Amino acid sequence: MTTPNILLNVNGIEVIYNHVILVLKGVSLQVPEGKVVALLGGNGAGKTTTLRAVSNLLRAERGEVTKGSIELRGERIEKLSTSEMVNRGVIQVMEGRHCFAHLSIEDNLMTGAYTRRDGKSAVAETLEKVYNYFPRLKTRRSSQAAYTSGGEQQMCAIGRALMANPKMVLLDEPSMGLAPQIVEEVFEIVKDLNTKEQVTFLLAEQNTNIALRYADYGYILENGRIVMDGEAKALRENEDVKEFYLGMGGGDRKSFKDVKSYKRRKRWLA
Repeated sequence: MTTPNILLNVNGIEVIYNHVILVLKGVSLQVPEGKVVALLGGNGAGKTTTLRAVSNLLRAERGEVTKGSIELRGERIEKLSTSEMVNRGVIQVMEGRHCFAHLSIEDNLMTGAYTRRDGKSAVAETLEKVYNYFPRLKTRRSSQAAYTSGGEQQMCAIGRALMANPKMVLLDEPSMGLAPQIVEEVFEIVKDLNTKEQVTFLLAEQNTNIALRYADYGYILENGRIVMDGEAKALRENEDVKEFYLGMGGGDRKSFKDVKSYKRRKRWLA
């Protein structure tokens, strides 16, 4: 069995906001090239902060990585600017479907290609590819983004990221606020892009059920720490995950911390 190439290696990072608020506490994870890796956990677990640490968007939020290291293909990237990250093929799709409301869908997509240096025909080819993956966007290409649905705006945000020809997309809460059938559609497209275009995905998602159906590997965060990780299939079948994250348990407990034997059973708190 061949060992996959590790595209992203996050090693023991701590993140502090406003010089005092410790949000991530020794988070370590790996993203193999060509895989879909899910960051799972409830609101406030540290998923978005982890993505922002990777894409170097923390400074805008008065946050910083104070310990540990982040490597992309073996290169330390903590000091790189966001534009340098884009040049290395790392693009973040922000939570909340950020589109330029006054621009058309097509103009929004084209803003994603501003770093491209391979000519208009190559950009046009990518645009057509995006429309093939998101046929609904092609239909609405001249519509102002403000007047499109939440699902169409999410597709537009992902499509815009693809216009930059990314190697890795950091996808933050893609299911948020969307109808279940649209969520399914978005995740199908993510899997398609991963399989056919070899785009690597690191996605943060509260909807553990759907994320584990489409991801290859998962990490579960609670209160800024990784409390469990494993192959997606193994996590889906894990009794604790079923109970606390997939809503399949019979009790009223809300998190791993409510288990009396938690500290004794879980090696990560040793």
